[in-house]
Amino acid sequence: MSWRAAALLCLAGLSAAAHAEVRLHGLFGEHMVLQREKAIPVWGWAAPGETVLVSFRQQRQTVKADAQGQWRLRLKPEAAGGPHTLTVKGNQSRAPLTVGDVLVGEVWLCSGQSNMEWALRDSLDGPAEAAAANDPGIRHIKVAHRAALQPQDDIAPAAWQPATAAHAAEFSAVAYHFAKRLRRELGVPVGLLNVSWGGTQIEAWMSPAALKTLADIAPLLAAPLPTSERDFVAQQEDRMLSRMKAWQGTGPAGAAEAASWAKPDLDDSAWPRLQTPGIWETQGLANLDGKVWYRKTLQLSAAQAAAPEAVLHLAQVDDCDETFVNGQPVGSQCGWDRPRHYSLPAGTLRAGANVIAVRVTDQGMGGGIHGTPEQLRLQLGAQDLTLAGPWQARVESLLGKTAPGPNELPSLLFNGMLNPVLGVGLRGMLWYQGESNVARAAQYERLLPAFITDLRTRWGQGDFPFHLVQIAAEHPAALNALSGSAWAELREAQTQALRLPHTGLVVTSDVADDGNLHPRNKKVVGDRLAGLALQPKVKKAWEAQGQVQGPVYRRMKRIGHEIELHFDHALPGLMSGGGALQGFTIADASGQFQPAQARIMGPSTLRVHHNSIQDPVAVRFGWVDNPQHNNLFNRAGLPAVPFRTDRWPRLTEQARYAF
Repeated sequence: MSWRAAALLCLAGLSAAAHAEVRLHGLFGEHMVLQREKAIPVWGWAAPGETVLVSFRQQRQTVKADAQGQWRLRLKPEAAGGPHTLTVKGNQSRAPLTVGDVLVGEVWLCSGQSNMEWALRDSLDGPAEAAAANDPGIRHIKVAHRAALQPQDDIAPAAWQPATAAHAAEFSAVAYHFAKRLRRELGVPVGLLNVSWGGTQIEAWMSPAALKTLADIAPLLAAPLPTSERDFVAQQEDRMLSRMKAWQGTGPAGAAEAASWAKPDLDDSAWPRLQTPGIWETQGLANLDGKVWYRKTLQLSAAQAAAPEAVLHLAQVDDCDETFVNGQPVGSQCGWDRPRHYSLPAGTLRAGANVIAVRVTDQGMGGGIHGTPEQLRLQLGAQDLTLAGPWQARVESLLGKTAPGPNELPSLLFNGMLNPVLGVGLRGMLWYQGESNVARAAQYERLLPAFITDLRTRWGQGDFPFHLVQIAAEHPAALNALSGSAWAELREAQTQALRLPHTGLVVTSDVADDGNLHPRNKKVVGDRLAGLALQPKVKKAWEAQGQVQGPVYRRMKRIGHEIELHFDHALPGLMSGGGALQGFTIADASGQFQPAQARIMGPSTLRVHHNSIQDPVAVRFGWVDNPQHNNLFNRAGLPAVPFRTDRWPRLTEQARYAF
C-alpha cells in the first residue's frame, strides 16, 4: 500500500471516529435546569446504530441511535435539587460526555418580541438589580436569533448562566423578576429558556401546519415556500420588484439617479407618498429593506426663516438617516429608536419654499420615519411647525440579501428557534408579543389560539400553562381618540385567548411609560406572571382568584339611562386606583362614544352613564391606544382588563397577513 493510500485510510478512520462521538443537544450543558416531577427528555446524536448510555443520579438508561444517528430517551421524574451530574457514553465513543452542575426545578420557556427580550440592564433599576444578583439557583439560556427556511433540530452554541452579578444584566428582565418570585415562594431552582426576538410577528413563530388551520392564511401556503437561501433570494427579488412597480411605477432608481434627490429644485410631484410618521411596511412596501428617500416642502416667512434657533425634530428613523435641508446636510445617525434632533445653522432656511430630504436606510424588519406626530416638527424659536402627514417618497435601492429576515416569510422562527427545542421538559410558557401584529389585530384573535394549541400538541406534555402579557402603547395618552383603536383591538385579541385552558393574562396599563413601547418597569410584569404560575389548580383564567387576575368584564344590564357592569375576579371588591374612575366611554345606537362617569355599586358591579346619552347601548373601557389612565382595580391591586360590550366592526377587520 502506498503512503498516500495509507494516509487516506488513516484520515477516513479519524473522520469516522469523530462522527461516532456521541453528542447532546445544545440545550444540555453546564448549569442547566431540568424540569422536576416530570419525565426528563434527553436526546442527541451518535453513529447510526450506536448504543448510548445515559446516567443521572441513580438512573441508568440505554438507547440505540436510529438510522440518522439521532437518539432520544426519557428519564424518570426527579425531585427538585442539585447540583447533579449528567453523563452520556456511546459504546463507539472514546470518552463519555459529562455535564456538571445540573439542577432540577421549574423550567419556563420565555418567548415573544422585544419586551420579552428586553435585558435586565436596560429596565427600571436594572443595573442595581444586576449588580446585586447572587442566586445561582436561577439559570438563564438565550437561544441565538435564527430565521430558517427549514425546521432545524439543534440550537447554535449557547450557555446556561447563573443569576450572579457577572451574568444577570443580560437576562430577560421580565423572566428574571418572574424567576425571583418563584424562587422566593417555591424555594426550588428555576430555569429560563429565552427564545425571543424583537420586532417579530406571530406568524414567524407559528408552524406551517398551525397557519394552515386558518382559512384566510392557508391559501398563501398553497405554493411551496423556498427551501434554500438561493431560492429565497430569487423569489424575494421578483416579489420586491413587483411590489415596487405597483407602488411607484418603476423598480429601484439606483445611486446615480438618486444623487440629485437632496436638491431643493428637484421636481418630486410625481412621486408616491408615505404617511409620516409611520413605517412603510404598512403602506405598500411590505418587507422592503433598503434605501428610501423622503421629501417635504414647507413655506416659511422671512421672519420664520430668520428665527435665531431652528431645530429639525425628525422623530425616530429605522434604521439610519442622512438628512438635508435645502440641499445642505444637517445630520445623520443610526439607531431605530434614537430620536433625531438636528440644529440648523444660520442661513440654512430661507423665505419661501424649503425642502427637507431624508435618505432612510433600513437594514431589516420595519423601515421609515416613525414615532408620534408631535415628535416630527420644525422648531423655530418658540414656534413649532408640524411635519406630520404625507411626504413624497421613492425607493432608491434594495438591500442585497443572502438570507431571510425573521418576518419575510411565515414560520422562519418556528423553524430556526422553536422547533429545535420542542419537547424539552418544562412547566409552562410565558409569551410577550403582539406589538408587531397591531395592524392585523382582528386576525390575531385567531392566530394566537392556533399558536398555543399547536405548540402544546407538538410539545407532548399536555396543556401546559401559557401566560401572556398585554401589550403597552406606542403613543402618549394625549393622542388618544375615542373613534377606535387598533391597539385596543390587539389587547382584546389577547384576552380572547384566555378561553383556552390553563392560560393567564397580565395587564400592564398601570405601569406604562406614557407611550413608551417598552415600559421599563419589568418587575411588576414578572411578579404578576409569577402570580399566575403559582396557581397550579386554576384550569382557566376565568376561574382564577382575584389575587392573580384583575377584574374581567362578564356581563352588562341596562338600568334607565345607565349601564350596570358585572365583573369576575373582583373579590373582595372593586376599587379606584385614585380619584374618580377613568377610562370608561359610553355610546347609544349611533356608535359615537363619549367619556363616561362611573361609580362602584358593589363588590363586583359598577354603573356607567353620560348626562347627554339617555339610551345607552354599549360601554368600552380602556379602548384607546394608550390606556394608562385606567384606574379600576380589584382590592388585590390588579388592574381591570380593557374590554368592550359591543361587537361593532373593528378597524382591523379586513387586514390580513401577507408576505
